[in-house]
Amino acid sequence: MGVRDEFFGRPWVGVLGVASDDGRPPLTVPVFYAYVDGLVTFFTGTQGRKARKTRLIARAKQVSLCVQQTEGALRTVTAECAVVRTDRAPSVDQVVAIAGRYMPATDARAFAAAELDAPTGTFVLFTARPERWLEMGL
Repeated sequence: MGVRDEFFGRPWVGVLGVASDDGRPPLTVPVFYAYVDGLVTFFTGTQGRKARKTRLIARAKQVSLCVQQTEGALRTVTAECAVVRTDRAPSVDQVVAIAGRYMPATDARAFAAAELDAPTGTFVLFTARPERWLEMGL
């Protein structure tokens, strides 16, 4: 694993960018993500299937994800990605695999279960393959 992959694999909060389709600037939103075996996974928030983000990603089929070191020298990595899979009914374990990077495992499981076990659960899990990288300070 190279320096870039190691850095990108840390649990930074990512900033996701996706092209707009209504004349507005690109949408940029913070997301929890995981980077494993060369693939990025992330899920929508509690507005899930109804979120503007979900619609834009489905249309564009590509996103950018930027992560940065939050302390010390500025270091950033941006992955320009093709969306390769959309799962509109992710499992609790899939969501925990991401959320558990950012919160204790029991909290991540409760967070995922509360949304996914509800009849109105709306999380959408996206998988994307990085195609181009931009790095600074690595």
